[in-house]
Amino acid sequence: MASLFSCSIFSNTPEIADYSDSTQFADGKFRNQKEFVMNDSATLARIAWRYMTEKRTDAQPAADIPLTTLNKAQLQADNHTGTALYRLGHSSMLLAVEGEFWLIDPVFSERASPVQWMGPKRFHPVPVEYDQLPDIKGVIISHDHYDHLDQATIETLSNMAEHFVTPLGVGQLMLDWGVDPQQIHELDWWQHVDIGKLQLTAAPGQHFSGRGITGGNQTLWASWGIKTPDQNIFYSGDTGYFEGFKEIGERLGPFDLTLIENGAYDKDWSEVHMSPEETLQAHLDVKGTALLPVHNGTFDLALHPWYEPFERISELADAAGVKLVTPEIGQRLDLAKMEENAYWWREIARK
Repeated sequence: MASLFSCSIFSNTPEIADYSDSTQFADGKFRNQKEFVMNDSATLARIAWRYMTEKRTDAQPAADIPLTTLNKAQLQADNHTGTALYRLGHSSMLLAVEGEFWLIDPVFSERASPVQWMGPKRFHPVPVEYDQLPDIKGVIISHDHYDHLDQATIETLSNMAEHFVTPLGVGQLMLDWGVDPQQIHELDWWQHVDIGKLQLTAAPGQHFSGRGITGGNQTLWASWGIKTPDQNIFYSGDTGYFEGFKEIGERLGPFDLTLIENGAYDKDWSEVHMSPEETLQAHLDVKGTALLPVHNGTFDLALHPWYEPFERISELADAAGVKLVTPEIGQRLDLAKMEENAYWWREIARK
């Protein structure tokens, strides 16, 4: 654990941290448990060529994605007890726990990009406006990529949320964007913090970080164990498949619900994003009961059809006897019931 974060919170006069106490940090960068080549010139050139030459099929929905608009009064009225979840799009979620509300990887901007005049554009609006959010107890961040950490969103939430919980290094970005240091809790893998009704544990993942061409892996990435009074939830963040899922299952599982990435996968970046087959295996490894596939349905970030992740994981889960929950954007998912949902994307895919 880095000495600066022994209390999982920044000091009042933050400086660039020394992460040498973290086993994930070496030679000035964070690293994975498994070493692999990432973003070498040959791979980048091949990816660029494929994007220029491969014919795309159904890169975006041909009709509006079903969406339930949320408002503050209804959110407060519906969530006095128990645990519920609302998908806001991609990997962004609103978690309601006995009247407390948390945001997970919130991205409210129109594009997952460093600029709003270009880059991946949303397929659908965010189902809740800022002024319709209830009081936010905290924000959980998995890593610093633009489709998970949005500067404009954090700047707005800095005056709306009580706490920001991040992997090592990501808190410095929060500080730069106006979040008060006393609001920020930075965790290394296997550290935890208790806030309100939640216990949050940072767990390993296999990914990378960086918000530019240079300076990669200056911040850590993490999956999260999220324990509420009545539910145990696993959120994978972005990750490739790795043996660490089994350790997560042993140390933090079993889980009532897993939120595991299932989208934006490709053979050319298979070390850092999972195929649907690997998504299912990760769910089994962490000892999950119900699976909610995320990282899909909002941004075009790969070469597969937009609906393919839903179809493939549906077939795999059915064959394996795994309970799959696929709520529409903005639809309330009561974790005490975990009802399976209609395959809403199929009607759009046929158009």
